[in-house]
Amino acid sequence: MADTERIGAELGGFRERVAELRAARALPTGDRAATLDSALMELEYVAGVLWPRLERLEAAHRSRSGPGPDGGRERQLLKTVFQRLPAAVVVTDAEGVVRRLNHAATRLLGLRAGYATGRPLSASFRHDARAVLRSHLAAVARGEGDRSLVAHLHQAGRTGVTLTAVRPSGERRSAVLCVLSATRAAVPAPRRPGPERRPDPPGDAARHTALLDLLDDLTTALLRGPGHGDGPVLARAAAVLAGRFADWVIADVTPPGGPARRALVLPPPGEESAAAAVAAQDPGRAPLIGEAAGTAACVLRVRPEDPGALGETGAGAPLLALVEGTSVLCVPLPAPAGSGGVLGVLTLVRAGDREPFALAEAAVMDRASRHLALALTAEEDGRHPAV
Repeated sequence: MADTERIGAELGGFRERVAELRAARALPTGDRAATLDSALMELEYVAGVLWPRLERLEAAHRSRSGPGPDGGRERQLLKTVFQRLPAAVVVTDAEGVVRRLNHAATRLLGLRAGYATGRPLSASFRHDARAVLRSHLAAVARGEGDRSLVAHLHQAGRTGVTLTAVRPSGERRSAVLCVLSATRAAVPAPRRPGPERRPDPPGDAARHTALLDLLDDLTTALLRGPGHGDGPVLARAAAVLAGRFADWVIADVTPPGGPARRALVLPPPGEESAAAAVAAQDPGRAPLIGEAAGTAACVLRVRPEDPGALGETGAGAPLLALVEGTSVLCVPLPAPAGSGGVLGVLTLVRAGDREPFALAEAAVMDRASRHLALALTAEEDGRHPAV
């Protein structure tokens, strides 16, 4: 009982200090660096002192008569403290797979806890930072000491990452406690130039309306005849989607009996050099595009772990890393009934901190792909798409 009372008193003091740190962070003149250092010190105190004491106390209770009510309450209190910490904290296994994260971490990563759990933490970082992060995570899990680094989060820009090893109760391998501290609030991270996007109205009904508007505008563009001077079918469709729906629009066509070829690339403004490398790529060497063409079904990837999912450029650079893609939607264009195969694949990529594609958006594009395929077939036959 004395041990329980002592831990309860220490946890009470810890909660008070966390409340003071939260208040200090809100002050406009506060020293954020000092506040973060203090928060990290408190986390180390919990991970290195309080948590082992609580585990020993629970083990003693189990050896006598099973887990007692006092130990259960203290454990629940510790979980509550973890969730309400002002710092973003993630617990991963030795391979970097997320096991637990608190509310601040879900906001920083832009992910729901249920979605993030069971996925690699590195998937939330830019491709050029993933290998470094995985190496540091593995070193900490091996017991080589704490590590600190700065990496680029898709959602929050440059982010400080502090790693320390913890040993969960009853487990033989160490886990890794990761503390994330974004720096974009102090120094805004550069954003890719691009068209101003409409703010997403809240609510499922509003999002559904926005998707119907997109489908209507796309269909209208496809029904325009060649005499309107808007270019061929693919160019008209890409012009509707570019910026508004995706940062990158890439179209590949498959001639009868021939290999797929790249027909169109629409990049964000200022990405002309990267667009030239994308245009020169052989689409037959892009796994996701090949999967969409082979299965004749949409392929959706959110924060893909493999940087080679869209193949490589002629210089050997992963295309997904080149365009900073965080969400990819490959939409096959079905060939006329009875002929089999596809006319091509439309690849849409969202980059940076933009919200990833949703299943509802993939379903709308699947419907739009049939309209686009009919317009392409009519164009090849020399007829107006509406005929």
